[in-house]
Amino acid sequence: MLPVTLSGSLNFQFGAFTVLVALIHSCRGQHHVSCPSEAIVATVGEDIILPAYLEPATNALRKTIEWTRPDLSPRYVHVQRQGVKLTGNHPSYEGRTSAFSDELKLGNISLKLSRVRISDEGPYRCFLPEMRISCIVQLVVGGKKLILTFICKENHKANNLISLLLENVQVVTSR
Repeated sequence: MLPVTLSGSLNFQFGAFTVLVALIHSCRGQHHVSCPSEAIVATVGEDIILPAYLEPATNALRKTIEWTRPDLSPRYVHVQRQGVKLTGNHPSYEGRTSAFSDELKLGNISLKLSRVRISDEGPYRCFLPEMRISCIVQLVVGGKKLILTFICKENHKANNLISLLLENVQVVTSR
């Protein structure tokens, strides 16, 4: 038995089992979401991954996972509950987000964002409400660069060469 004295007049006896339980409880790891500290850089039109992992690795298949943008209304980009994607997310993300369903059981709660747009730039919060843990991933979007060259002709001679660099051009095709 281990005697402990508190405030001069209170004496307690702790057994070895009580001390062991207290040590195990205090040494148990806390869960957190691991996200990159640096911004994810994307180009308009490409598919990207906003990485997020539960640490220590924990099965997230039966958890609620909320990916949100605090600057949007509604703020929800992708919500998944017990492995099922919910509806009612921000309309600009409709059909462009997905999770890695096969890897949720390994703690991979990353978000895949398809066909990136300029308007996708900003902070994304990954939140697990039941566990009260979250992290922020910053997305930076750059446009495709298109160089147009014009030759100005005067009297049928090429006198000047003008090049224009257009940034943030989104190519639109009609079907």
